[in-house]
This record gives sequence, C-alpha cells and structure tokens, in this order.
Amino acid sequence: MTSKAKAFSRTYGFLASILPYTNADWEKLSIFLNFLIPKLPAPREEDLSKGILEAIDMDSYRVEKQAVVNIQLPDSDSEIEPVPTEAGGFKPEPELDRLSNILKTFNDQFGNIRWTDSDRVHRLITEEIPARVAADVAYQNAKKNSDKQNAKIEHDKALARVMIALMKDDTQLFKLFSDNESFRRTLTDAIFERTYSQ
Repeated sequence: MTSKAKAFSRTYGFLASILPYTNADWEKLSIFLNFLIPKLPAPREEDLSKGILEAIDMDSYRVEKQAVVNIQLPDSDSEIEPVPTEAGGFKPEPELDRLSNILKTFNDQFGNIRWTDSDRVHRLITEEIPARVAADVAYQNAKKNSDKQNAKIEHDKALARVMIALMKDDTQLFKLFSDNESFRRTLTDAIFERTYSQ
C-alpha cells in the first residue's frame, strides 16, 4: 500500500506540474496521500548484514609467512647516478634586497600620491609599521616555529592589525592600503621581506 501511494503521489506531482489542471478528484487524492504517507508504517526490509560478524571467526586467522626471498644483486661494476640538483630537497639562499632599493621601487610606483604629511607617512612605512609588525607575538612565534609560508600568513594578519590601529590617525594611508590592491601587495611584500630576515 505504501509503495503504491508513494508512486501515485510522485507520478501525479510530476504530471500536475507539466499538464493543465483538469481532474479535481486526482488533486484531492494527491493531497490526501501527501498527508497519509508519513502516517503509514515503514515497510519491513530484511537486514542482510545480520549475523555476518558472528559467522566469521576472527581468532582463527593468523599471520603466515608466504615466502622467503633473497634479493641477489649482480656482482659487477656499476655506477650510481648522482642526485639531481634541479629537484627539491635543499633550501635556497633567500634573495635579499637593500632597503633603499625597496623604497626606490615603492616610490617609483606610488611616489605621485599627494600625502597630507609625506614625512610622517615615509616614517610610518619605513620605521613604525615594520617595527610594530615585527613586535607582534603571533608573527614572532610563526617565524621561530614554522615555515616561511605560515610566517607570511601571520605577518599579513599582524600587518592588518597594525593598519587598523593606524586608521584613526592616518586615514589616508589606511584608505589607500584597503582600496588599492597594488599598493597593499607592494607594502605587504616589502614589510614581510624586511621583518622576516630579522
């Protein structure tokens, strides 16, 4: 009974959505079955997995040696290829750039911005922001106990916290940092390179 009611309800639901409404009795029956089906008892199905664990005696299984194999290497002169140097496995020396070059690149890209107090912004970017980011405890912990990628993640979070703290006093710098993707990326990379090597 339940399977027939479900089949009728599904079929009528599908047909009613694509055909025009013509038969009121079918609509009444469909509504009645939609309320009736949840009230009907679920059909009983045989549990096919019943008794499987009892039928297998796991204590009778044991580890058994299948074979003993003696690996024989040829007794001849051979050459072992060297380890390839282009693959991973070694840590390259970090490429460090002078702060003056970083500032020159930064000024070439963003030197035309009319700052209200350019000396203060210059001091913030070169001294105060890197010092505050370097003093961040989570960033220091990541530098000591993790790899460069995780340290970069913590650095970015620390820089965001520092920039939010500067928002009240230096809105122009904060606005440029949040609105200009290129400025944010350049500043973030420059401060990370400066603080990570310390």
